[in-house]
Amino acid sequence: MDLKEVVAVLDGEIMTRQAVSRQEVVVGAAADLMSDVLAYARPDSVLLTGLVHPQVVRTAEMAGIRAIVFVRGKHPSAETTTLAEEIGIPLLSTRYTMYEACGRLYAAGLPGSGPCVSYDGPEQAKA
Repeated sequence: MDLKEVVAVLDGEIMTRQAVSRQEVVVGAAADLMSDVLAYARPDSVLLTGLVHPQVVRTAEMAGIRAIVFVRGKHPSAETTTLAEEIGIPLLSTRYTMYEACGRLYAAGLPGSGPCVSYDGPEQAKA
């Protein structure tokens, strides 16, 4: 899925000056613990989070995250936005909760990443 599709699926607002391109993201990740991002997020992911401080951008840079989406309509500080622009990581905001934003991206075909990668969806849970 490319970043333009992510913006469309999440009714997203672009928070940085970089144009959101046809840059591909291969999986989605969602976390408020940056240690979880470092442990489980794959490079080339889009990160959904409720945290808006500069450390999120630094963590995303280390993890190879392609874009950050702030949930619940949150907006980053000027410091966070400036850092993201310097590094080249687009920042987006969506009014949806983390739960709903993840569900929308998953329903649109973007898989998740993490320790449960063998999970095949609700049908597996019923078995």
